[in-house]
Amino acid sequence: MALNLFSNLPLAGVRLDAEIVDQLLSAPGIKIERILSTGQASPPGFWYCQAENEWVVVLRGSAGGEIRSGR
Repeated sequence: MALNLFSNLPLAGVRLDAEIVDQLLSAPGIKIERILSTGQASPPGFWYCQAENEWVVVLRGSAGGEIRSGR
């Protein structure tokens, strides 16, 4: 894959059926992915729970999210 994170993007206005996930780096304790999304979302009422910590940055566009604590 090219090193430019903005290469090979879908055309503007094109909605993907699913997110595209490219693994950029994987090592013990870390995984870095480029995730291309065109508005995919979890269904209403669905709560995604995972064992791994996650840090997210949006490089273009916008995103919404909800975080629940208690772990």
